[in-house]
Amino acid sequence: MFLQGGHLYVYFTYGMHFCANVVTREKGIGEAALIRAVEPVDGMDVMRRNRLAANSRVKDKDLTTGPARFCQAFGIGRKENGADLLSKTIFIAKGEKILATKIASSPRIGINVAMERKWRFFVKGNAWVSR
Repeated sequence: MFLQGGHLYVYFTYGMHFCANVVTREKGIGEAALIRAVEPVDGMDVMRRNRLAANSRVKDKDLTTGPARFCQAFGIGRKENGADLLSKTIFIAKGEKILATKIASSPRIGINVAMERKWRFFVKGNAWVSR
């Protein structure tokens, strides 16, 4: 998490799941955004196979709706920690512009401090939003 922004910070949690974060600040300052869910647009067969290895009854709507599910679907684990997101191996691609009026925020999930802060952002009505 203390690398230059634009790197992937992957950590293991609860003794069984990986979670991925995008590092957002300059080197030496630990700040990152957790990827809680993504809307799959391509490669769902691969995601399905990756998730089925962990759970034999995965519904498509549950492929990537949660930080651990996202990592399973994309095959992200310990070896991806520190990956440069500007590489050709793992990267964030430019997507469609989303109007500010379609973005919502809420308190974080699974965190019981600073609950008054709405640091969880998502597209309103998107079926792939976690919880």
